[in-house]
Amino acid sequence: MINHAGKTVAPTMESFQAAAAGADWTGAKDFHVIMTDASGDKSWPVAGSTFILMQSVPQDAITSTEALKFFDWGYKSGQQMATDLDYVPMPDNVVALIEKTWKDRIKSSDGKPVY
Repeated sequence: MINHAGKTVAPTMESFQAAAAGADWTGAKDFHVIMTDASGDKSWPVAGSTFILMQSVPQDAITSTEALKFFDWGYKSGQQMATDLDYVPMPDNVVALIEKTWKDRIKSSDGKPVY
């Protein structure tokens, strides 16, 4: 396919990650990013991501902490497993933003981060 930069790209893990890495995640409310026609020489022009919804103030902080531990493990240790299952791991810059959001926005009823 021809991407936004006018380059011919193949549907590879590298081109999907390039689309995700080049997206404006910091300027997007709640990570709502449309990666269609993503900029960048190596970006695949049609990409998307999936999301997990978490309560900002969870009813059960312990369960939320355990869920975030699992996602953290997935980001740190699950890249190869994701690849083996034909998923594309999120780029490190996006993972860092997600983890910062956990600390900034998911808090127990006393206002402390749950993770």
